[in-house]
Order: sequence, then structure tokens, then C-alpha cells
Amino acid sequence: MNIDSIKNGIVLDHIKAGKSMQIYKYLGLDDMDCSVAIIKNAHSNKMGKKDIIKIDDTLNLNLDVLGYIDPDITVCYIKDSKIVEKRHLELPSRLVNVIRCKNPRCITSTDTDLDQIFRLTDPEQGVYRCAYCESRKSSQKDY
Repeated sequence: MNIDSIKNGIVLDHIKAGKSMQIYKYLGLDDMDCSVAIIKNAHSNKMGKKDIIKIDDTLNLNLDVLGYIDPDITVCYIKDSKIVEKRHLELPSRLVNVIRCKNPRCITSTDTDLDQIFRLTDPEQGVYRCAYCESRKSSQKDY
């Protein structure tokens, strides 16, 4: 398989195998007028299999959301066919308006103008808790 290199854009690498379409949909790449390559189940010495997304355009990515979906993603920014910046993601310590509290008694259920705020309370297990009612939400399982 031969995928052209990118002159200016973004490469999302080290995506857990099978998660690329979820990220593709979240980023709204199907609505954009740019070239996008999705490579699924690519061989990886480190991960066994991985997905890769190549975007031939510069976007303003919400790295917190990408870190929540898959904290092992590497984001490479490409300019003039060279990597100018590489970021390794991790679980964000705070999420705002990314996930919703499912507790029907939470203030966010009745006051829809409030931001949905979650704090990372257990990085090992990827557990987030609502800032208002302390309801639990696990990363990656619930997104």
C-alpha cells in the first residue's frame, strides 16, 4: 500500500486499532474539503496493530478530546513535508463539554446552560468524576 506524504497537515499516529473511525467522525473530517487517509490495522512493533489518520490540512484540534478518546495518540504537525512539532497525548486532567453527566439528579440535567465539567480522579483506571455531583465516568469505555 502506498499513501502519499503530506506537505502541510497533521498525522495522528499510534491510534488504538479500530478507533480511527470514531476519531474521524468526532473531528468531522467527512465534512471537510481536504484529503484524509485512514490506515487501519497497520503493523506496529510497539503496539502490534495501530491506526493512523493523515490529514492534508491544518486544523485546530481539541487535544483534550483526542487524549480522552485515546491517550496514546501521537500528533505530528507537518510543514513543508517535515515534522515541525510532535505531541504525545495523555488523559486530560479536566474535560469541559466533552462528555455529559448521566445522573438525572445532577444540576446539569436541569440547568442546561452549565458547562459539563469532569475531573480526572483516577489516572490509572481513567476515571473522571462530575464536578457537580461526583458521578463516575470511565474514559474510552463511555465515549
